[in-house]
Amino acid sequence: MPEPSTAAVRPTPTGVIHDIGYQRYEGPRLGRRQVFGALYLHGLRTAFGFGRSAKAKIFPWLVVGIVTLVAAALAAIRSQIGEPVATYAQFADAMSWLVIFFVAVVAPELVSRDLRSGVLPLYFSRPLPRADYALAKLLALVTALWLLLGGPQLLMFLGAAFTTKQGMRGVWNELLDLLPGLLYAGLWAVVFASVGLLVASLTGKRAFAAGGVVAVFLMTTPIVGVLSILPSRAANELAGLASPSTLVQGVGIWSLGDLLVEGDPGEMMIGGFGPVYALAAVLLVVGATALLLARYRKVAS
Repeated sequence: MPEPSTAAVRPTPTGVIHDIGYQRYEGPRLGRRQVFGALYLHGLRTAFGFGRSAKAKIFPWLVVGIVTLVAAALAAIRSQIGEPVATYAQFADAMSWLVIFFVAVVAPELVSRDLRSGVLPLYFSRPLPRADYALAKLLALVTALWLLLGGPQLLMFLGAAFTTKQGMRGVWNELLDLLPGLLYAGLWAVVFASVGLLVASLTGKRAFAAGGVVAVFLMTTPIVGVLSILPSRAANELAGLASPSTLVQGVGIWSLGDLLVEGDPGEMMIGGFGPVYALAAVLLVVGATALLLARYRKVAS
């Protein structure tokens, strides 16, 4: 049989290019500072559930509601009895257990989701140094925690300012009490954010990250209890160094004095080791931040 001729066979088209409207970007090209700012604002919005589902807003705003109600109740009681039930610094101490769970939920949302979804190479393909990503997330968490503690303190201040019987002098004295309280809230925010974000960055699974954060803050508390009952006075006074929570309280007792311990006989004793607590807090924050940056250098590589 004669073989079929292939001279007239033509290749069949396998694809067609369509113009679907893509255009070259001709707008302004923003740089590193704008990228950092965008990451920071996105992280801050994420902390409070903005731009996310209603389910993601439940826990952050539940915590916000609780601390706000407590602050409103303290302001109302003070307006009736004429004396503060708790100082601003004592309020921050009392709300620290809520801060722990807030960090345990928010920190994994800030970093663990990106690790799990594998979007970090997309971030780092832009003019964004690895350190900027970690620092933007850290700054966002610090801001969220400071607002969580500082906002209710401001509510307490307004309640006291409008009910004082000493006029502008009373408002001024109240302001002088508020400012150390806000600084103390900032200390809580910096220490808890640096430690919590470091722990959360170690895994892409949010449940494991949340459990790790809670464990670091709560499982170290029994160590403080054990050291506090030793027969050595020095060991008792240095026991607070074993836990981030008591470490912050020790710095507060040393730096704020009566604003924190007045009317609270159960406050821990640090003796003359106040500077040791302050140095330990600085080293903890610096060390946790350095490890966080090293973690993202490793992830990027």
